[in-house]
Amino acid sequence: MLTQSENDALTRVGPGAPMGKVLRCYWYPVAFVRQLDEFPVRRVRLLGEDWAVFKTPAGSYGIVDERCPHRGASLVYGMVEDGGLRCGYHGWKFDTAGRCVDILAEPDSSPKFREGCGVRSGRAAELGGMVWAYVGDDPAPELPRYEAYVMDGVRDIGHSVLPCNWLQIMENSVDPYHVEALHGNYFEFIARMQGTPMPESFTANKHAKVAFDPFEHGIIKRRLLEGQPEDSDDWTIGHPLVFPYKMWVGGNGVYQMQIRVPIDDTHTWAVFYTVHAPDGAEIGADPPIVDYEYQWLDDDGRHIVDYIEGQDIMAWVTQGRIADRTVEKITRSDVGVLACRRMFREAIEAVEAGRDPVAVVREPHDVIKLPLERSKFGRGAQFAVDWINDGSMRYSPIAEEMKQLHLDAASRRQELAPA
Repeated sequence: MLTQSENDALTRVGPGAPMGKVLRCYWYPVAFVRQLDEFPVRRVRLLGEDWAVFKTPAGSYGIVDERCPHRGASLVYGMVEDGGLRCGYHGWKFDTAGRCVDILAEPDSSPKFREGCGVRSGRAAELGGMVWAYVGDDPAPELPRYEAYVMDGVRDIGHSVLPCNWLQIMENSVDPYHVEALHGNYFEFIARMQGTPMPESFTANKHAKVAFDPFEHGIIKRRLLEGQPEDSDDWTIGHPLVFPYKMWVGGNGVYQMQIRVPIDDTHTWAVFYTVHAPDGAEIGADPPIVDYEYQWLDDDGRHIVDYIEGQDIMAWVTQGRIADRTVEKITRSDVGVLACRRMFREAIEAVEAGRDPVAVVREPHDVIKLPLERSKFGRGAQFAVDWINDGSMRYSPIAEEMKQLHLDAASRRQELAPA
């Protein structure tokens, strides 16, 4: 268990908090590109602060403090123009760097006067169909071009805001034993109560051993299930918790970056960024990017627990808005959770000492490829179909098309396989 002060240090994300300082070393997705194409300015809450993110007619992105420094009106209700965002109240205009470049009522104001009239700003850029923001200190790190955001394939992005702290979601990423309990035994119980079949891909399988290896982008999680060979991808490759707020998972032609954006201490934007890219698939040039909200509560306000991510969300949210780690009972099976907390504490120490924490990318690059199982449990296309049927992707408007994409690709691979 942790003390209250230790728990606060790990969970509080606002400015000046130990973890808040760490989290401000990274870029975060804050909107979809199509949203700013539909309307060029929107409100964003990130790390306990309110911002206005906008897109200029020339295609540049900016993110500034929501409040205009003149009289405090919201810049979310401003006007996007060539070169910046103009406050709707009195017409002060700010460029993407937050500099005041024009004052409507004082057109002859000097550049020196306007220097003291700027608004706090961050950096914003587009990647993989999403708008990303950095709101920390300069110099800004590179926006990491992880494989998920640049690989070929059909992008299918489910998202929702959850009423809980981001850390309890991240701890789940390094808790493999919950898979056999929550997604195995519990899933079988719910299926039996509902009279529905249990998908073979998610039956309860006992873990023979697990391992957690720190690396330059976080922690690689490895597992070996009873009956699996030692050379299986799940053990020899594994998949990573991508520090500090993502997990890269998938296989069998479906790949997913699970993104947990800390909105504030008690809310998280949980995004399942999925790329369908099975070998042999016929995917046209520039396929559309689909985004949608998945459901996690039913009409009576109860958790929906007959799909994988719904079960996870139940476990995350019912811990409370901020999990009380002062009363938990940690055991040996929680070794991954302890490794995660250790990495976060080391990150706090690094930032306090003036160093970059893990996974801050400073060098320009084309793509960052992370370790990931490619053959997941040896299930082939059926694993992808089951994941769509029994995961958050079942809420996707293209769910049926994606199932067919995987089945057709499997048939094509079989036709081309040597006799």
